[in-house]
Amino acid sequence: MPQRLEGLERLAVLILRLFLGFAFMMHGSQKLLGAFGGGGVSGVASMMGKLGIEPSLLWAWVVSITEFVGGVCLFFGFLTRFWAAGLVIDMAVAVAKVHLVNGFFVGKNGVELPLTFGVIALVILLTGPGSLSMDRASGIEKRAT
Repeated sequence: MPQRLEGLERLAVLILRLFLGFAFMMHGSQKLLGAFGGGGVSGVASMMGKLGIEPSLLWAWVVSITEFVGGVCLFFGFLTRFWAAGLVIDMAVAVAKVHLVNGFFVGKNGVELPLTFGVIALVILLTGPGSLSMDRASGIEKRAT
């Protein structure tokens, strides 16, 4: 059985990258565009102001762009390590400033989901975008994963 699974690492990286890219694209569209019932940048700025993160409007734009544009770029595997690093930082701040006080479980707005997304982003940062990516096709990433 293990021999049948050899060589699927490329597929595994692709699956993680596509999933995380899509999830952040959707999540970021709520923040950046106000789509899917999201509050838009002004809603993010308001939340950040309540958390004491200042200047809240600037950081709302940074987070919204990082999640939406970073999600799109991860999905296509473009500047993957750069955007993955930004998303690791984004999720680390979300865990520390928003979710940690609520415990672990997602149903209580705990760290479960942002921690999972942050760990997946870290894995992509460490492994790279994989061979099926714009980074690899363009020569930004030289080695296959």
